[in-house]
Amino acid sequence: MARRIPGLRHLAVCAVAVLLSGGPAAAASASPTPPGSTNATAGVPTGPNPVAARLDAYWTAARMTAALPADAAKGSETGPALSPAVDGPRPGEYIPPSRSFDGIPQAGTFFWTDAQGTGRTCSGSVVRGPRRDLVLSAGHCLKGYSGTAPQRRLAFVPQYHDGVKPYGVFPVGAGGVYVPQQYYDLGEHAGAAYDFGFAVTEPNQDGTSLQDAVGGVRLLTGTGYHHAPVRMIGYPAGAEKPLECWSRTTRWASDDPADPGTFPRIACDAFVGGTSGGPMLVPQLDGWAVIGVIGGYHTGGNTAQVSYSAYFGSATRALYDAAISGAPPAGAGARGGEAGGPGRQEVRGPRESGVHPIPYGYPKQKDRGSSPMCGS
Repeated sequence: MARRIPGLRHLAVCAVAVLLSGGPAAAASASPTPPGSTNATAGVPTGPNPVAARLDAYWTAARMTAALPADAAKGSETGPALSPAVDGPRPGEYIPPSRSFDGIPQAGTFFWTDAQGTGRTCSGSVVRGPRRDLVLSAGHCLKGYSGTAPQRRLAFVPQYHDGVKPYGVFPVGAGGVYVPQQYYDLGEHAGAAYDFGFAVTEPNQDGTSLQDAVGGVRLLTGTGYHHAPVRMIGYPAGAEKPLECWSRTTRWASDDPADPGTFPRIACDAFVGGTSGGPMLVPQLDGWAVIGVIGGYHTGGNTAQVSYSAYFGSATRALYDAAISGAPPAGAGARGGEAGGPGRQEVRGPRESGVHPIPYGYPKQKDRGSSPMCGS
């Protein structure tokens, strides 16, 4: 019989309290403009966007349902034969269940066509930023679109479910994909610690910017590996609805030399291909905050029961800064610090870095521990 992990009852109580109160979700939805925003035109449509209108027409319900996962190995249990004991549930480990739901406005899915014209998909989440146009995902989802690579109908659809695009379609602009240079240089396995990326979007077909339409979540960096409760959301390819699961993250030190580093690890059932890039969220007083995305170790995990994320530290912060500043993105063949790309940032955990964790948008004196609502 599977044993229950200590503190699971605490997680369940916190989850119920958050859901019943409507706290984080309601706050994020009701207040899409973050405190301190300097965007004087927030909430004012810029006029119809014909690019978004064309993408909206292209991405029909049938095409979105038929899109294949960009991360086919995620959850397949058929990935590289590497250290079979390291990637998946431990003996007797309790795996929290997932459930289908209609999603939240701040999470959604990317759609694009590959070089052969096949539809592809990966998950993502809207991150608060001064330009109100930023989506966070996994680097292995977005790396083919950095620099001058063709966009091939790349767009983000927030809260996609049942073939519906409730907030429209948000194109990703040319040169609008940011993936760490280290991920290009090292590859998806040796560079697993850099498996994250940002996409800068254009307004939807009505001319509304992404964050004005759906709000956003805070990006947290340098906050450690242990968080509870954590709400993970992902979009399985071909499914009509996204999945959510409540669990906790712990620290996993790789013993696979092909995928070096330390990674947040989370047990949640049924997260398969398409869920890569999906956010790991923690409740905050003013909404949700993201502490990881499905990716990293073995590009998010070879089994459907356990997922991983690259650690969000100084390299994540540097990439975010590059994206919000409009600096030219990195790309295959470029080197960090050249061609306008962000320079090299070593990935180090909070104990090694000596950097006090700073959640974006928070005053420096604010408590930055685990979730202030139900943290451990």
